[in-house]
Amino acid sequence: MRTYDHFYIDGAWQLPSDTDAINVRSASTEEVIGRVARGTADDVDRAVRAARAAFDGGWALTTPAERAAWLHKLADALEARVADVAATISQEVGMPITMSTAVQAKTPVKVTRSFATLAETASFQEEIGHSLVVREPFGVAGLITPWNFPLHQIMAKVAPAIAAGCTMVLKPSELAPLNSYLLAEAAMEIGLPAGVLNIVQGDGPGVGEAIAQHPGIDMVSFTGSVRAGRRVTALAAETIKKVTLELGGKSAFVVLEDAPLEKAIPGGVNHAMLNSGQTCSAWTRMVVPRALLEQVLEMATAAIGRLQLGDPADPNAKLGPLISDAQRRRVEGYIQAGVQEGARLVAGGKRPAAFARGHYIEPTIFSDVQSSMTIAREEIFGPVLAILPYDTEDEAIAIANDTTYGLAGGVWSADRDRALRVARRMRTGQVDVNGARFNPLAPFGGYKRSGIGREFGKYGLDEYLQIKAIQC
Repeated sequence: MRTYDHFYIDGAWQLPSDTDAINVRSASTEEVIGRVARGTADDVDRAVRAARAAFDGGWALTTPAERAAWLHKLADALEARVADVAATISQEVGMPITMSTAVQAKTPVKVTRSFATLAETASFQEEIGHSLVVREPFGVAGLITPWNFPLHQIMAKVAPAIAAGCTMVLKPSELAPLNSYLLAEAAMEIGLPAGVLNIVQGDGPGVGEAIAQHPGIDMVSFTGSVRAGRRVTALAAETIKKVTLELGGKSAFVVLEDAPLEKAIPGGVNHAMLNSGQTCSAWTRMVVPRALLEQVLEMATAAIGRLQLGDPADPNAKLGPLISDAQRRRVEGYIQAGVQEGARLVAGGKRPAAFARGHYIEPTIFSDVQSSMTIAREEIFGPVLAILPYDTEDEAIAIANDTTYGLAGGVWSADRDRALRVARRMRTGQVDVNGARFNPLAPFGGYKRSGIGREFGKYGLDEYLQIKAIQC
């Protein structure tokens, strides 16, 4: 068991202001696998003061090339810890180790390197007439991250903040905090200047809210639920600080009638079930031609059957447990609501008998789903796929857009130009055409209640930069 009774503040391990602790439990065994100190507003204040001193003390004046060099060093240090990161997150979150290595451990390294490159190549000033327009660091950034892709979401914020010249106070999720200590160890190993990165563990009310309302923090970047996003925004408004939000999703995957179903349907199912459905951008609504509905259901059920539930340590497992018993009960409530509202349960929906421990639930498919149903409207955050039929292309687009969210989506067609036309009409921040892969240089963020602002690439870097006009 890993026990951490300290925080990473001002470049060193520092004892917390309180003796309270948080137990970290394995998603697959339910056993306590770690313990971390529980932070308070006093700890946040210490971290903010360290970040402000570092920012004013010279970090803000470093050159982009210097900051790029630090990011390259940090990426190297994280890469050396890939195996440890993957194993740690696999235990915390429950993602099978093969996928955890590729997504949870290696992707943050790629993201960090991408921002190193951006710092080296981006233009931080331009001349417009007789004005010099400069982009300079925003200041001290408060970063609040979720549990489902913990280090990935951390580096989606930490890396651009460093590239921009900001200093930061980070609160990882209390459900998956252990991996953030590996980041702290990496920062200490490379000698990242004191105060640039500060990490305080804790829950939302105790630490997250303290970050959001602290007058010494200039901006907040939050990833999490809509409910928590509203709270962060309200608290940040008291000091008129900038807020970026990456919230929830109820993304649609539109399958056009000319799509190669043998590729499209398994691809859509796999996307919906990634991380046992605990993915904000998951395609949880599959929108298919009514004439092909039964064929699609047969293929989707077969694809579900190939997603082997297993111990996260098993390299052959495709799906693991949910993060907690509370999350499993939440998902079960949605499954029950789907049945009660008249949707047809096609596959799954139960706790698998093979697992006496762990927060497992079978991957689940519903058909005969209407857009007015709860399972089509609310983010479930579990392995539940709703399949909705349509008769015309316009109806398919209307179904896709009939949501308060707008984070991601997909389209599949044999005609790429047609798929692009449909993608342009979808009111969402990111659309994958014909199974295109994630691009860490492309902007990621949402329309409507899915959030404000963008992450990744030059768009993510811009969120951490202020714009100043100097008339010459």
